Amino acid sequence: MNDFSTAFSTALTLLMSGDEDLMEIVGLSLRVSLFAVAIATIIGMPLGAATALYKFPGRKPLIVLLNALMGLPPVVVGLIVYLMLSRMGPLGVLGLLFTPTAMVIAQVILITPIIAALSRQVVEDMWHEYGEQLRSLGASPLRCMATILWDGRYSLSTTVLAGFGRASAEVGAVMIVGGNIDHVTRVMTTAIALEVSKGDLALALGLGMILMSLSLLINGAAFVLNEATAEKSR
Repeated sequence: MNDFSTAFSTALTLLMSGDEDLMEIVGLSLRVSLFAVAIATIIGMPLGAATALYKFPGRKPLIVLLNALMGLPPVVVGLIVYLMLSRMGPLGVLGLLFTPTAMVIAQVILITPIIAALSRQVVEDMWHEYGEQLRSLGASPLRCMATILWDGRYSLSTTVLAGFGRASAEVGAVMIVGGNIDHVTRVMTTAIALEVSKGDLALALGLGMILMSLSLLINGAAFVLNEATAEKSR
């Protein structure tokens, strides 16, 4: 118990003093996760909307695939990206392995299906509600998609927050492709695992507190957006 109290007080001291190593790890974590979420949103949200609105061959298998990929094992994704970016891999010439870019690639693969599948459900529900009205106004398919995406921006924001939550908590894939290199690819989750193995509970606890705070902020933002959406629909 005394060890925990000491670690907790030391962690608070690190947080309050703005420890340089701590802030560097947090900053890299946020940059990697935010960049990955931005790319995944650009890819996943239109893909989900198109899957919801358009009828095309293979649509149902694609929906099943997107839903299945929401549960992708992170270590498997990390292994695949590692093999692609390794010296013997097809993209090895780019020299991206053990860099923040490799970590972004792994996170994009992990969270794009989440954003796409959740966006599809939101857009499909809105299409059932507004589709007839949009068709009666003669809106083109692209216009329908743009209108629904804009009108459902609050609900769709929760899908982006879900993707960010998944990315910020990822450890397996980013450790494989990033290597957890100090001052280069060390993020909050990999640093926590390393510091616990080294017995440095203070830094691990400080990072854990920040990670928990981010989780609370993400869930709080999602709740507020859901409330705003519900209020708007009344």
